[in-house]
Amino acid sequence: MGEITNQGLQPVGGFDLSQFYAVFFEEASENLASFESLLLDIDPTSPEDEDLNAIFRAAHSIKGGAATFGFVDVTELTHELETLLDLLRKHEVVLTDQMVDCLLRSGDALKAQLKRHQDGGVDEPIVTSHLILELRQLASGAGQPGGGAADAATSAPQKPAGVRLLHITLGPVPDSFDVQTVIGLFDEIPGIGSARKAESQLQVGFHEIDVETTSPDGEILDLFTFYIDKDKVNIQPASPDPGPAAATPPPNIEEDSGFGLFDAPAPASAIGSAATVPTPATPAATIAAQAVAAAVAVAAEPPKGNAKAERAAATAANESTTLRVAVEKIDQLINLVGELVITQSMLAQKAQALDAANHHGLIAGLGDLERNTRDLQESVMGIRMIPMSFVFNRFPRMLRDLANKLGKKVELRTSGEATELDKGLIEKITDPLTHLVRNSVDHGIEMPDVRLATGKEAHGTITLSAQHQGGSIVIEVRDDGRGLSRAKILAKAQERGIPVSDKMTDQEVWQLIFAPGFSTAEVVTDVSGRGVGMDVVKRNITSLGGTVELDSVEGHGTRVSVRLPLTLAIMDGMSVASGDEIYILPLAAVVETFQLEQEKIKSLADQGKVVRVREEYLPVRFLGEMFGVPEYGQTESNQIMVILEADERRTALVVDRLIGQHQVVVKNLESNYRKVPGISGATILGDGRVGLILDPGYLATGR
Repeated sequence: MGEITNQGLQPVGGFDLSQFYAVFFEEASENLASFESLLLDIDPTSPEDEDLNAIFRAAHSIKGGAATFGFVDVTELTHELETLLDLLRKHEVVLTDQMVDCLLRSGDALKAQLKRHQDGGVDEPIVTSHLILELRQLASGAGQPGGGAADAATSAPQKPAGVRLLHITLGPVPDSFDVQTVIGLFDEIPGIGSARKAESQLQVGFHEIDVETTSPDGEILDLFTFYIDKDKVNIQPASPDPGPAAATPPPNIEEDSGFGLFDAPAPASAIGSAATVPTPATPAATIAAQAVAAAVAVAAEPPKGNAKAERAAATAANESTTLRVAVEKIDQLINLVGELVITQSMLAQKAQALDAANHHGLIAGLGDLERNTRDLQESVMGIRMIPMSFVFNRFPRMLRDLANKLGKKVELRTSGEATELDKGLIEKITDPLTHLVRNSVDHGIEMPDVRLATGKEAHGTITLSAQHQGGSIVIEVRDDGRGLSRAKILAKAQERGIPVSDKMTDQEVWQLIFAPGFSTAEVVTDVSGRGVGMDVVKRNITSLGGTVELDSVEGHGTRVSVRLPLTLAIMDGMSVASGDEIYILPLAAVVETFQLEQEKIKSLADQGKVVRVREEYLPVRFLGEMFGVPEYGQTESNQIMVILEADERRTALVVDRLIGQHQVVVKNLESNYRKVPGISGATILGDGRVGLILDPGYLATGR
């Protein structure tokens, strides 16, 4: 079936719907996330009615919006989802694990379909015929105890189950309203039924339509809402002699009164009919706005006394106090505040030369400016902070699918979901955490029979936690699986030619798995065993200014700890000078500083210079020499040695002098200039000069 073009779905006045696309796709994404989360939490043996209704509403909301915008493939799949979910919430079929799996796979297909439409529909259509067939089979009661809905269908073969005849009166509507366009929707949208224009004639501005459908009244009302105000739609059961529209009151719709997508149908006196006094037509813009609101809003009042419903209501209340803002606007605001901080620093530095007695008011005002600027900076940076639940929520589905594939039983526990991290870091930490979680399932958690044989529960447990520690966030991935095998890692390292010793500590042995290409998997699968993983994880985390630590006890489990800065936009740094140039060292990489003693520096043939620091020899690098700074080292007797640690290596960096510690606003040098070896970024100093931020990894390794 070809897709409906938006041109054929324009409301009265040719109103352009494209301006609502972004709202629809964003709301659809949220509904799909809720759809998946509810399915993952539901207990198939005793599902709660509230959860089933919420899942139904999510699917119904997506379908309403998709039908509004003419996304036929999405409408077709969500219609089949609705059919099954409607039977489930009415308890006409029993929820099974097979149904949950099918619903989850249907949700994946909907994501792909929506992504295709969001990208302009240029890719090949997503094939969903197999899912539609499976959904229909499940809805028919296949595999249900006692036959379920299948028996009901066979008991009345002469008539399709649920087919109803409706008589619909529309009006008053503008003269330009085309009733045939509405009737045509019943042919375009699969599964909704058929419609034809009634032969009876009404006064000007009113139309009558006869509809044969299996859809609930609320769904039919949702369809017409796009074209005219819902108060101008009168839905009545058809009869041999329906008579005037005003003679029969509208049905009392109880269960399907809008599904929480819009207000319940108005009383008979408020619904337009042949006897209703005509009112001015609703403007096209208002009609379209009402359509979008009806298509994407979910606002059902939860029943009293239900704790989960009360939590959902609290969440909805919180959402009503939020405002959606484009990320680009936030980034621009952060950049402007950064510039303000730099300007304030420059003013503060200039003020140091002023006489405090003669300029007391100015200096006091600059002090207030500094305090307010810092508060403003912290508040604005907080806007980009996102709770870790944004990352954690993607793992329940992944664990479920992976555990089923491997034949394992895994339970996920999380803590610290409310801990916040900068949006830029959230996006970059997701892939490393995903790899760590997959490793825990594949390498860590044992098969159920093995766990039972060792006295453990059949279900393995993976714990994700996050917490703030100082100016950093610590994220842990723990499992209660088999742990790391010291002997196996040492044997694998020897095979690869890595120098090892039985005298190595456990921590030194665990670090071997971070070597490029290192893997202890005996069989290469689509989950692991190709030697691409932990080295990439560590490299990605290190590139974010973080560290990764690993601890394990064989037979009991493994813990991986990732420590990251809270944001990449602001950094604690140490200013150092070489000649007349000033550089910034990330404070997290600085171990210690001390006065340089030239006699302790020794030269090694063809290997540069080293210095002995507490029984350890460290390579020595001269900052001015590395970057070609003129007139560096003019006062060698007063030079400072800074011990840096990066990539588990230490190096001694010789600088001319230390200036101080302070927070700096990080600017991306590569996007504003070009990539420079050894430089990770730049900042504006208090005197207006550019200060380059050094890359500790480059200083430690020279590459």
